[in-house]
Amino acid sequence: MAVMDLHTYDNTLYEKVYQTAYQAAVELIETAGMKAGQILVVGCSTSEVGGEKIGTYSSPELAAKVFGGIYAAVQEKGIYLAAQCCEHLNRALILETEAAEKYGYEPVNVMPQPKAGGSFATAAWHAFADPVAVEHLSLIHISEPTRLGMISYAVFCLKKKKN
Repeated sequence: MAVMDLHTYDNTLYEKVYQTAYQAAVELIETAGMKAGQILVVGCSTSEVGGEKIGTYSSPELAAKVFGGIYAAVQEKGIYLAAQCCEHLNRALILETEAAEKYGYEPVNVMPQPKAGGSFATAAWHAFADPVAVEHLSLIHISEPTRLGMISYAVFCLKKKKN
C-alpha cells in the first residue's frame, strides 16, 4: 500500500482518512459484537498514519479526522470511546466521565497535548463533553490484530473494576 502524503493540507485526503477510520470502527464493532455501554479503546499514532516513524509527526488535524471517524461510529451504537495517550502520560486513557464512573475507573489529573499525550488523545479531550483521564482499565480478552486498509486494530473486552 502506498504511503499517503498528509504533510500538506488536502481535504480529499483527510476525508479519506475520516472514512477509513469510520469504516474500520464499524467493522471492529460488528466483528467484536460490541454492545451499547461497552468501551472501545483506541491507541493511534498520527505519525504512523501519516507515514512517518512513531513520535516524529504529531498532527492535530490528522488526529481530528481519525478520531472523528471512529467517534461517529461508536456514537451510532451507544458505545463509549477511550483514547490511549502516549508514554509521556503513562498510556493514560481519555474517556467520558460517565464511562469512567460506570466502570469504576479512578480519574487522574492530566490533560493531553499533541506532543505530550498524543494528538489523538488531545482530539478526544476536546471532542468529549466531559472528558476525564484514567490510568488503568481491566482487560479480560485480547483478540488477534486485524488490518483494514491503513488501520490495524485488536479487540479488547473490558471488565468492570471491583470495588
